[in-house]
Amino acid sequence: MNDSGDLAAWIELSLVPGLGGQTFRSLLSSFGLPTQVLSATRSQLCRVVPEALAANILKRNSGQEVEKTLSWVARPGHEVLTLADTEYPGQLLEIADPPPLLYIAGNAKLLSSPALAVVGSRNATPQGMKNAQSFARAFSEAGLAIVSGLAIGVDSAAHRGGLEGRSSTIAVLGTGIDIAYPRRNEQLAEEISSRGALVSEFPLGTPPNAGNFPRRNRLISGLSRGCLVVEAALDSGSLITARLAAEQGRDVFAIPGSIHSPLSRGCHALIKQGAKLVESAQDVLEELGTAIAPEAKPPESAADHDLLDKMGFDPCDIDCLVARSGLTTEIVSAILLQLELEGKIAGLPGGLYQRIG
Repeated sequence: MNDSGDLAAWIELSLVPGLGGQTFRSLLSSFGLPTQVLSATRSQLCRVVPEALAANILKRNSGQEVEKTLSWVARPGHEVLTLADTEYPGQLLEIADPPPLLYIAGNAKLLSSPALAVVGSRNATPQGMKNAQSFARAFSEAGLAIVSGLAIGVDSAAHRGGLEGRSSTIAVLGTGIDIAYPRRNEQLAEEISSRGALVSEFPLGTPPNAGNFPRRNRLISGLSRGCLVVEAALDSGSLITARLAAEQGRDVFAIPGSIHSPLSRGCHALIKQGAKLVESAQDVLEELGTAIAPEAKPPESAADHDLLDKMGFDPCDIDCLVARSGLTTEIVSAILLQLELEGKIAGLPGGLYQRIG
């Protein structure tokens, strides 16, 4: 938004205590823009909202916070989008409760690009972390921005995978956009803000209140064409995101696991409820009708060089395959990505790869 006066009114109205998103939109529907809401009389306001809320609107005293936010927006790479902005992500307008304001650090245009949510347990297994990162990298290479919630575990791995691909990643926060949470992901958040996008609906300075995180999940799914759950227990917040995705008409995908693992039970429950079982990144891309981008294809096909035969069945790294095949590191890396997309190999911890089947 370019008009700082109009933006100031949006911010000021959003800071009124007790004013939620639905009531905010009701006021806009009745009065027009926030400037008209803020200039309305008590009797006019009481026709739309309870008297106590009307009183809060009339006695607002948020000038200092408004100035603080306007100063934040003035910095490079910072933006606040409102429901009145043409740049507001169209897919969020499709959900039941689109936030009146979006605080963004990074590339705001990324929020309107094709995207996929990748979510899962905070206490993921090493294999779950590897799956999240490698799947996210493949999706990002195929043209899908990776959306997740910046939590530890699967979320963090998904963001890193998204950053490794060409389409980057979007982190939806449950705090104010100026709050680094969790602290251990502060560096990751900085990298996302410089190469992807951080987004929050909450005003600056909003602390990590427990109730904000389930609420932000509707934006993770809302910004996405589908939602992939990598690992999740039955009580995982990831299942909330999956449920919201289904309610919003998005596709839901889940990676199965061992019947003995508690972190597989949430995924298995989703599959029983109709989520699509996923064994490779290609399964998701085909379901979404997303072809692998030309950039993600190897310069020459894997079959031409029999890289699978040269790999054998024991784990090996890229340097080993370069030595065995005589190809360059760049070509081997591209072929490995293609084979991983096709579900023919799996990435392992330590930069190793192993043939499947």
